[in-house]
Amino acid sequence: MNILAIGAHPDDIEFGCGGTLMKYAGKGARIELLVMTDGSRGGDARTRRREQLAAARVLGARRVHWGGYRDTLLPTVRHLIDRIERTLASVQPDFIFVNYPEDTHQDHRQVARAAVSATRHSRNVLFYEGPTTVEFTPTVFIDIADEIRRKIKALQTHRSQIMKTRIEGTAICEIAEASAHFRGVQGRVRWAEGFSPLRLFINVTESQAAQRAPSRRGRRR
Repeated sequence: MNILAIGAHPDDIEFGCGGTLMKYAGKGARIELLVMTDGSRGGDARTRRREQLAAARVLGARRVHWGGYRDTLLPTVRHLIDRIERTLASVQPDFIFVNYPEDTHQDHRQVARAAVSATRHSRNVLFYEGPTTVEFTPTVFIDIADEIRRKIKALQTHRSQIMKTRIEGTAICEIAEASAHFRGVQGRVRWAEGFSPLRLFINVTESQAAQRAPSRRGRRR
């Protein structure tokens, strides 16, 4: 399985779907990232690219694609669609994760808007949340109990950004942990990541059907 996670900035992906990517990587999926900007408005561009590459290794991602844009200075949606489509043609993903459209950060909104068009022929597209996401009501949950510590570790590799939350005395890792616990409560587990699907196909296999099918003896009872 090929999976592509798209983020407007370095650290968006780790916060929004890092645990899920680790879970898939652990099952043998090929994980690739597309980071649209270098985050230079929030720090030194080279530092942020270095941090993103380190985080990708923690996630188990095999490659990081770069959009090549500066944050808050993204081009028109048409150009973003072209950039995303080129990466889709290269990766040919079975699943795509991307920023949620309702967000107070303009880059997140613009990347999400472009992704809706660029992925119009893709089967599985799910939006993830970030610290600035608004009105997010997930309907798909992934249990990340086994991945939560490594998710936090991946976020910690973005050392230059840890305390840049604009919430006094609160690190991004604390926000991510609180979010994962809250989504876990919603999904009836301890730790989870939540997603809002643009499209999601569920394939039922024979083994899944057999696990759920009652025995003849059970039906007679």
